[in-house]
Formats: sequence, structure tokens, C-alpha cells
Amino acid sequence: MHITAKIDYAVRTLLEIAGATADTKIKAESIATAQGIAPKVLETVLGELRRAELITSRRGPDGGYWLARPAERISVADVIRAIEGPLASVRGERPEDVVYRGAAEPLQKVWIALRVNIRAVLENVSIADIAADALPGFVDALTGDPGAWARR
Repeated sequence: MHITAKIDYAVRTLLEIAGATADTKIKAESIATAQGIAPKVLETVLGELRRAELITSRRGPDGGYWLARPAERISVADVIRAIEGPLASVRGERPEDVVYRGAAEPLQKVWIALRVNIRAVLENVSIADIAADALPGFVDALTGDPGAWARR
């Protein structure tokens, strides 16, 4: 699975919105500045998040953006679906529907395990988890050294 810049921007946008107080609407300009996202790109991302009903907006001087539901109920998988469509499957079809023969037979288990684990992470990490820096324990366990990824 490839995490595009647009998906990254969408998650970062939701984190900024989630960080606003419950009664506060956040302006697009504030998000763009805080996250270093080009305003035109952010406009596209906000539109897609709104169409997916992850955020709500209001125009005008008192307008802005806010989450359409609690951050605990927005998973990273929801964001990916909003921006890119359905979560990618391995090989474009379900691995269990493909016949693997001979030396490649164990490969089927690898593809299934990969799909299951990607989904487990994406479905079980919420915007609230990330915003609170309270990631589920399995994330740290999977990454081993949490700082290793950042150093790549």
C-alpha cells in the first residue's frame, strides 16, 4: 500500500481540526499554515473530507471546519477511503481466490497476512489516538523502535 501525500495531508488536516476546541471552527488558512500545506491542495483535501462526511463546514466570518463525528470514530482507514477509495487489496483481487501452486503455494499466506495486518492498523488507529499520542500498543510493538521510521 502506498500512502500518498494527499492521504498524509488529509490525516494532518483532521488532526488540526481535532485539536480545536469543541465549540471552535478552524479556518483553512490556519490549517495550511500549521501544517505547511499549499492552500489549493488543502482546498481539494477539505472538499473530499467534506464529501466523505468526515468534516462539516460553514462559510462566512464565523465559519470554518469541524469534525462531523468524534475523532475516536474516525479511523485512518476512513481517511484513506475518503481520499483514495477502497483500501487496496493485494494483487487487485482477494488472495484466497487465486490458486497458488507448487513453490508459490506458501505465498498466498503471505499476501493474506499482509492484507489483514494493514487493515488491522488502519482500522484500529483513530484520529483521536494520534492527536493524543496514545497509539494502540500493537503499533509500538510492530514498529519496534518508534524512532526508526522517522530516521529513514
